[in-house]
Amino acid sequence: MFKRLLSQFWQTLPARIRRWFIRTTNTRFTATTGAIIFNDAGEVLLLKHFFRAGSGWGLPGGFLKAGEQPLEALRRELNEEIGLEIRDVEIFWARSFTRPRQIEVLYRAKAVGRGEPRSIEVERTGWFSTDQLPTGLPQDQKLLIERAVEK
Repeated sequence: MFKRLLSQFWQTLPARIRRWFIRTTNTRFTATTGAIIFNDAGEVLLLKHFFRAGSGWGLPGGFLKAGEQPLEALRRELNEEIGLEIRDVEIFWARSFTRPRQIEVLYRAKAVGRGEPRSIEVERTGWFSTDQLPTGLPQDQKLLIERAVEK
C-alpha cells in the first residue's frame, strides 16, 4: 500500500523535479570513449599526450560532451586531436572504473589516413606493430590491444 501511495505521489510531481531528484540521488560518472585503430598494415595507432601520466602513450579518445553519443565523441576527438577519419567501426569493449568514477566505451576501427597532431594535447602519433608496443603503455591498454587483435 505504501509503495502505491509513493508511486502516485511521484507521478504527480513535475517532470523537472523528478529529473532533479534522480540526478541528485544517483552516482555520477564521467563518460569517455576510445578506440583501437588499425591501419592496412595491421599496426595500431597510439598517441603520446603531453598531459598523460607515465610515458604519455595511450589509445586515442576523450570525454563525451553533454548529449553526445560515444561514437560521435570519438570522431570529434580524432578530428580535433589528429585529423583522422575512421571506418569499419564496431563497439569493442565497455568498462568502468571506480577511481576516477568513469565509464568508457571502446571501439575497434580502421584508419582512413595517418593522422598528425593538431592540438596542444598530442605530442605525436605512432603506428606500432602489436608485438612492439612502446615502453610505458599502460598494461590494461596492452591487454585491450591483444583482445582486439584476437577478434
